[in-house]
Amino acid sequence: MVGGSDRVRIEPWSEGDLDLLRRINAPEMKRHLGGPETEEQVLARHERYVRFGGGGQGCMFRVVALPDGVPVGSVGYWERNWHDQTVYEMGWSILPAYQGRGLATAALLAVVDAARVRRTHRYAHAYPSVDNAASNAVCRKAGFELLGETEFEFPKGRLMRSNDWRLDLTATDRP
Repeated sequence: MVGGSDRVRIEPWSEGDLDLLRRINAPEMKRHLGGPETEEQVLARHERYVRFGGGGQGCMFRVVALPDGVPVGSVGYWERNWHDQTVYEMGWSILPAYQGRGLATAALLAVVDAARVRRTHRYAHAYPSVDNAASNAVCRKAGFELLGETEFEFPKGRLMRSNDWRLDLTATDRP
C-alpha cells in the first residue's frame, strides 16, 4: 500500500492491471480525452505504466475502493515541462459504476501526498477539459487553484481546451 484514506488505497501499477486499463479505455471514460485508444495503444500504455515507477519521474497507481478492495480506476503523476518549468502533471480515471462517491478526490489527494514526499517539484498541475465538470470539481475539492483556460495537447497531435489547475506541493494545508 502506498497511500490512501478510509475510502481508497492507491497501489503501484502492476502487470495484473491490464484488464483495468482496458475497462478505463471505454468510450464513456475517454469522451473528454480524444476517444478510446486502439488495443496496441492500450498495451503500450500498460507497459509504460508498469515501468514508470522505477524511472523516478512519476508513478501510476491503481485505485482500490475500500473496504471492499475492488480496483476502480487509476491515478498518477508524471513530469512535464510547463511554461519553462518542470512540474508534475496529475491525472485520474474512475470507472463509471464508482463515480460520484468522492473516490477520485480521495485518490487524487493520495497521489498528491505521494508526489509531495518526493520533494522534487514545487507544483502539480491537472488539465481537465473545460467541458469535464466532474474532473474540474475534483480539482477544486482537492485544493487545486484554477489558473484559467489553456490550449493543451492530448492526445498527441490534438489540441483541447482545458483548465489549468495548480497545487503547491510545498504547502502544508490540505482540504
